[in-house]
Amino acid sequence: MAHPTHADDFALSRVTPQAQKPWFGIAVQRFGQVSALSQFLLGATLGFSMTFGEAALALLFGSIILEILMCIVGIIGQKEGLNTALLARWTGFGDVGASLVGLAIGISLIGWFGIQSAISAQSLDVLMPNMLPMWVWSLLFGLAVTGIVAFGFSGMQRLANITVPLFLVLVGWSVISELRNHSLGELLTSPAPGPTMTVWQGTAVVAGGLIVGAIITADMTRFNRSKADVVKQTVLGVTLGEFVIGLAGVLLAHAAATGDIVAIVTSSIGFVGLLIVITGTLKINDWNLYSSSLGLINFVSTTFNKNLNRVTTTVVLGLVGSILAAAGILSRFTDFLIVLGVAFPPIAGIMVAEYYILKRWRGELDATRLLGTLPETAPRVVPATIIIWVVSSVAGYFVTWGIPSLISLFLSMALYVAAGKLGLVRGVGQSRTLQSEPANVSTAA
Repeated sequence: MAHPTHADDFALSRVTPQAQKPWFGIAVQRFGQVSALSQFLLGATLGFSMTFGEAALALLFGSIILEILMCIVGIIGQKEGLNTALLARWTGFGDVGASLVGLAIGISLIGWFGIQSAISAQSLDVLMPNMLPMWVWSLLFGLAVTGIVAFGFSGMQRLANITVPLFLVLVGWSVISELRNHSLGELLTSPAPGPTMTVWQGTAVVAGGLIVGAIITADMTRFNRSKADVVKQTVLGVTLGEFVIGLAGVLLAHAAATGDIVAIVTSSIGFVGLLIVITGTLKINDWNLYSSSLGLINFVSTTFNKNLNRVTTTVVLGLVGSILAAAGILSRFTDFLIVLGVAFPPIAGIMVAEYYILKRWRGELDATRLLGTLPETAPRVVPATIIIWVVSSVAGYFVTWGIPSLISLFLSMALYVAAGKLGLVRGVGQSRTLQSEPANVSTAA
């Protein structure tokens, strides 16, 4: 029988050395996360409002921003073997702040889960018209992903090994089929078919579109074996994902003169296009649900001092997300992106500033790492952190120039360091940590 900590995918403990994975398999998951349908949709959005060259620059700048952030945050997760919400307890947030981080991750990613499920439901309805109501398709697709995520990281790896190659083949087929009817030279030089946006606006869209994935990257990199593995998988997965799938979306948007990705793929290759939508959604939606369950488990652990079972939590959240999809959450897609783009970067900014610069609670992590345990206590609340998080998020929301997600990220780092130098970063009260099995215990059957 598997070790219970292993079965729960280390939701409230450090990942054991025995459970760490080779970097290439995780890189496939990262590529699947980046190259999923949302990236196709992003590429089509850029292509509808930009020239091919401008869209390529936006993807380049956005990718660099994301890769740097993912590597910095991901290395923390790899070194400590902790998921994002759990790590937040000792990287500036304390128990209360970490519970809010976990809740924010849980709610937002369930929203994404609903959005992606609704997109696939549209495709299934086109594929089999009048067979089932749209809301039923949303529920069925959501429940299928829930079943996969219930098996944890290993189940998601098996899904990636199937869907990622299939998705690439289908996208290639789509692009080749559409290009037969157009001159590649014309598509590369033609003006934007829709309302235009600048390169910086496009960069903001690229960075904002995957910013939540960057913030929660520790959920994935905690299974890596070294810092070098984190860098290799991030650079390979993000670069290929952004450019291969993103630029394919740009070309198709120019060819079809629309940013509606479902309309593009169905008009170009019909049935195969619908398979693109479905396979592309599967690989991103499993991570949405997986990280959402980790966030909620950590919220309940810190708030109610109760450890939830990950599989049960996954099933409940999957049901909620599927119901949201059936209820039509897709119609709020744009507003959702804007809010997410500014609320999450400060989380990473504060964690990075605390872990690498102030190191107020770094010693407690260092002292317990080799033992494979968690620090016995965590600060109950760090008032300065909550204030900085709110101020940075609001600033990012209302700023109308530059890249809002980066503004909120760097502002949170600067404010946290400044507050620390002034002696304002201090915990109020302490909470005892609910300990799982030590991470040096073998997870073998």
